Amino acid sequence: MVEELVTAGVALASAGAVYLMAAARVVKQYERGVVFRLGRLQPGERAPGFTMIVPFVDRLHKVNLQIVTLPVPAQEGITRDNVTVRVDAVVYFKVVDAADALVEVEDYRFAVSQMAQTSLRSIIGKSDLDDLLSNREKLNQGLELMIDSPAVGWGVHVDRVEIKDVSLPETMKRSMARQAEADRERRARIINADAELQASKKLAEAAQQMEDTPSALQLRLLQTVVAVAAEKNSTLVLPFPVELLRFLERAQQPLPTVAPGPPRAPAAPRPATEAASPGAAPVEVPPAEAVPAEPVAAGPEPAEPAPDPVSETARDTGSGAAREPLSETVREQLRSGPPLGEPDGEGSNSSHA
Repeated sequence: MVEELVTAGVALASAGAVYLMAAARVVKQYERGVVFRLGRLQPGERAPGFTMIVPFVDRLHKVNLQIVTLPVPAQEGITRDNVTVRVDAVVYFKVVDAADALVEVEDYRFAVSQMAQTSLRSIIGKSDLDDLLSNREKLNQGLELMIDSPAVGWGVHVDRVEIKDVSLPETMKRSMARQAEADRERRARIINADAELQASKKLAEAAQQMEDTPSALQLRLLQTVVAVAAEKNSTLVLPFPVELLRFLERAQQPLPTVAPGPPRAPAAPRPATEAASPGAAPVEVPPAEAVPAEPVAAGPEPAEPAPDPVSETARDTGSGAAREPLSETVREQLRSGPPLGEPDGEGSNSSHA
C-alpha cells in the first residue's frame, strides 16, 4: 500500500515536472511574447522574464524589439535630368507592436525591404543629380516618410533612412571633374584679379604720395638698392634716370623730310634801250615775252640760256650815254654781222695803213 502511494507520488511529481518544463518559457529583455491559444491571439504581451503557457494548447511567439539595420540593394534609375545612376541605401527600423508585426504582415522584414526599394526608385526618378549628390538630407527625410507611412500599420516604426552611395557612369564622372576644374579656375582668376585691383589702388595712392614728396621716391630707390645688395650675389644695380631714356628715344626718331618744290622759272631779261651809234636814232627794244614756268621734275639743273647778241651789243654801245631804242633794221644787222668785240680783219689792216 505504501509502495503504491510512493509510486503514485513519484509518477505525479514526474508528470508535474514534465508539465512544468513544457509550460515554462523565458522572454528576454529585448523581446516581447505573443501567445496564440488554439490559433486565437491572446490579449496582452508577455513581459520579459519567466512566463507560463498551457502546453499543447498555447503557442508563444517572441518578437525582437531591437533596431534592425536593413541594407537596401543598389537600385538603378534615371534621374529627372536624364542621368542614369545606381543608388543604394540602408534602413533603420524597429517593431513597436509585436502583435501587429505578427498578425498584420506575413514577414515584416521582407515587406520593409521591398517598400524601401520601391521608394528608393521613386525618389531617384523625382530628384536631380545635384540633389542626390549634395542635398541628401532632404531626400533621406522624404524616403523615410514614404517607407514609414505603410509600415505603421505593420507595427513597425522606421527610425531613419540613409542613402549610402551614388554610382555614376565614367563619362559623367569625367564631365563633373572638368566642370569642377573649370569652376576652380574661374574662382582662382577672380581672386587674382581682385588682388591685382587692390594692389593697383594701393600703388596709385603710393604714387600720389611720392609725387607730393619727391624725396620719398629717392628713399624708395635706395631701399631697393639695399635689398638687392643684401644678397650675396654678383648683381650690380645702377639707378638710371628715366628722363634720359626718354631723351634718347626722342633723339633716335627720324626728322620729318620736306618734299622738294618745283624749280623757279628763269628771270626774263630786262628791257634795254641802247644806241647803235652816236648819230643813230634811238631804237626801243621790246621786252622779251615771259614764258610760263612749267613744273620740272627733280633732276640736273637746266643750262643757262644763251645771251642775246642784240642785248649784249646794246649794252656795249650804250655805256656812258643815254640808251635809245634800236630799230628792227639795226637789230637784224647786228645779229647777221660779226660780234662787236671781234674787229674785222680788213678794217684793222686799213686802220693801221
